[in-house]
Amino acid sequence: MNPVELREAPVGQGNRRRYELAPWRERYGLIAGITTRDQDFGLASPAPAGDVVDRWLRLPQEVGPGFASGVVGRQCHATAIAVHRHVEPGWHVFDATDGHVTSQPGVLLAITAADCVPVYLTQRGGGGPWFGLLHAGWRGVAGGMVERGISCLTEAAECQAGDIVIHCGRSICGACYEVGSEVLAAVTGRPVLGSAGLDLRVEIERRAAALGIGQVSLSPWCTAHDGSAFHSHRRSRGRDGRLAAYLGRPSA
Repeated sequence: MNPVELREAPVGQGNRRRYELAPWRERYGLIAGITTRDQDFGLASPAPAGDVVDRWLRLPQEVGPGFASGVVGRQCHATAIAVHRHVEPGWHVFDATDGHVTSQPGVLLAITAADCVPVYLTQRGGGGPWFGLLHAGWRGVAGGMVERGISCLTEAAECQAGDIVIHCGRSICGACYEVGSEVLAAVTGRPVLGSAGLDLRVEIERRAAALGIGQVSLSPWCTAHDGSAFHSHRRSRGRDGRLAAYLGRPSA
């Protein structure tokens, strides 16, 4: 399977600017996007707590009408995924959770990321209501986050892996992300000597293809060399904030 390049396009203005996947809105009725470095959505942000809360409370309204609920996790670079079957109005924060799956319209799934990959999943052709959003750094990928996310979605939707479509959102590219042999071996499952560049989107595509996923697209944006738009932990040496990736189907 050859991955497709799918570029998120800017929407909004000023510090309300975001990048969204127009094809996902058209094909699946889903709003899939990510915020920019104009705002810090980190749950541990050094900004005043009230400012951070206000940003999260405004996000559903900025994304568009039809979102009364939102879910986000306190991420730990692991593989825990919450399956949401009935979400009450308002924002809900889950401990030790790096992914979310639901079929409920009006719920905005969210993760935070700087260089890690936001992985968007849904059913091919809009043939079913289920969708999911994963936070995938190198530890999560090495631990099986991709496999776990696909399993959660196929079980919930009662479908096959070939019915699933995946988009790997903007993250740090291999040219900007040099890692050591231990990380490379953990992610790829192969012994490696020395350091090298690692693009997690490519590894996620490889793992998805091995499971029979019907289609994978990759964002060409890099958080490091496209730093005017995105936060990057590696480029900033830990000083940058966090972006909010989101996915949801508006209620009628």
